[in-house]
Amino acid sequence: NLSSVLNKERQSRKLILFIVFVALLLDNMLLTVVGRCFSHLLCKVSCSALSLCATGSQVCLSEDSPASFQSIVSLYDNTVRLSGFNTTARTTDLVPPTPTGTQLPPNSTDCPRSTNKLINENVKVGMLFASKATVQLITNPFVGPITNRIGYQLPIFAGFCIMFISTIMFAFSSSYALLFLARSLQGVGSSCSSVAGMGMLASVYTDDEERGHAIGIALGGLALGVLVGPPFGSVMYEFVGKTAPFLILAFLAMFDGALQLFILQPTKVTPESQKGTPLLTLMKDPYILIAAGAICFGNMAIGMMEPTVPIWMMETMCARKWQLGVAFLPASISYLIGTNIFGTFAHKMGRWLCALIGMVVVGISVICVPFARDIYGLILPNFGVGFAIGMVDSSMMPIMGYLVDLRHVSVYGSVYAIADVAFCLGFALGPSIGGSIAESIGFPWLMTIIGIVDIIFAPLCIFLRNPPGQEEKIAILMDTNCSMKTRSYSTQGAYYQGEDMDPEYDDYD
Repeated sequence: NLSSVLNKERQSRKLILFIVFVALLLDNMLLTVVGRCFSHLLCKVSCSALSLCATGSQVCLSEDSPASFQSIVSLYDNTVRLSGFNTTARTTDLVPPTPTGTQLPPNSTDCPRSTNKLINENVKVGMLFASKATVQLITNPFVGPITNRIGYQLPIFAGFCIMFISTIMFAFSSSYALLFLARSLQGVGSSCSSVAGMGMLASVYTDDEERGHAIGIALGGLALGVLVGPPFGSVMYEFVGKTAPFLILAFLAMFDGALQLFILQPTKVTPESQKGTPLLTLMKDPYILIAAGAICFGNMAIGMMEPTVPIWMMETMCARKWQLGVAFLPASISYLIGTNIFGTFAHKMGRWLCALIGMVVVGISVICVPFARDIYGLILPNFGVGFAIGMVDSSMMPIMGYLVDLRHVSVYGSVYAIADVAFCLGFALGPSIGGSIAESIGFPWLMTIIGIVDIIFAPLCIFLRNPPGQEEKIAILMDTNCSMKTRSYSTQGAYYQGEDMDPEYDDYD
């Protein structure tokens, strides 16, 4: 009958995985849509005298300038390069206008013209973009312990509500203050969704191999959001308007919220049956710190590349606007491939080895980026960076849950708060540190430094090969009878039976 069908669907682990997948997809679509739309919008809001903006690069063209550029500002050595000349001048000096008859490069319409407001605009845009990761960093340590007390269902639904409000604010905000508030709210919602979602998956998928596969699929939602968001936001903003992409995302968020109400029943407070290990105790665990460090330094590489590569491309390649957006497409595609492949394969080859290889490949690929001479030369290094980070994330996220099972109490909210803090730390510190280093010593040295850091950190993953644990827990984890066909899956008092379980085990427990 209908009630039994509904009850069966509520026990479906696949639907829970789908809910977490959609939550991460929407979060990262919103993240990248904002980046594409508001780089252009902020130029209009803050620079009323400037009418043309290079999307994604936060560089404005002056309204009264001719269609072709006259000079290019270098953010790395504070010089201004004149078009058609080999000379440079300090940004504090006055640059004479280019004579009318000077021959300009054929793609000069896509090269930025220097203005004194450029650096100020970059700072404001950078603060706006960093606010999400910063607020998420602050919120994560609180969300983790809260999930241990009230369960995962209510926090993940609260994340949906906050994300929905943030999306509506983005759709109708036209001032910098409201955009900043909406971006900060997104950080709170993202923290609730990611920490509670990953903890729920770890609770539902108790088999280590299954857990890795499920988390790999969920991370695929993150990658798909990053992949789909930029073209979706750009096309909708260009041809429909600013509000359209956010209203569509709000509608999709409502769909995910309806699924959460139906499947998770977030009105019920269902705390963990066991008291979880304190957050500070987990943060002192050296093996958890190594796994978190791999997540942080791996993602810090792409965090440093995102704000610096477009400007470097404009300086060295005079790249067109569409090239600035397409440059990271190989990294997004390869991350999606890497998380889906190594979500399952890493368990067989050893997650420590997968993470070690991934960190080395990230380092080598990042070091190769400055050697590219055109956008086609960036394809292979960016593909390598995305694929390798996919290896690291799909290996370290499941091993976080495994380390808790092995060495602590099997309650996962706090440990995935640590994992999310590491993830956000890479994207918060990466842009700020990367911009300062690039300005001081240049973009090639920036890529070399972060590449060497990743390569040096890689051998620490060897310690995750056979971490020590409590003897009774090792016996349970190594018990061959604890397979997916003979185990019940419980989370906060609700039991989720696997769809592929044999009928004779239906009444297990």
